Amino acid sequence: QVQLVESGGGLVQAGGSLRLSCAASGRTFSSYAMGWFRQAPGKEREFVAAISWSSRSTSAADSVKGRFTIFRDNAKNTVYLQMNSLKPEDTAVYYCAAKGSSSWYVPKQLGEFDYWGQGTQVTVSS
Repeated sequence: QVQLVESGGGLVQAGGSLRLSCAASGRTFSSYAMGWFRQAPGKEREFVAAISWSSRSTSAADSVKGRFTIFRDNAKNTVYLQMNSLKPEDTAVYYCAAKGSSSWYVPKQLGEFDYWGQGTQVTVSS
């Protein structure tokens, strides 16, 4: 079992920045690929970004490329999502997810992930 706890969400003006954190506990964090998803009201949960266990590979949705960066610190059992140049359409609940993987593979599909956090709200005002 892996427990995931997100933090760092909040209210920010358009153009601003936030850094989300996801702290993991339980099994060896470095054995997991990690991802961030988001869900806006009335919409399906969507992929934002993901990173392999070694940080060798990352992937991001087209809508956030160039603005959001995912990175991790295995010594701290934490994955981060740095969000810059935020837009009102980035408003959503952001979820952290983990998938057991020791390869370079970066999962992107909802169903590929084994564990989920409770989410943290990000609201971007115009």
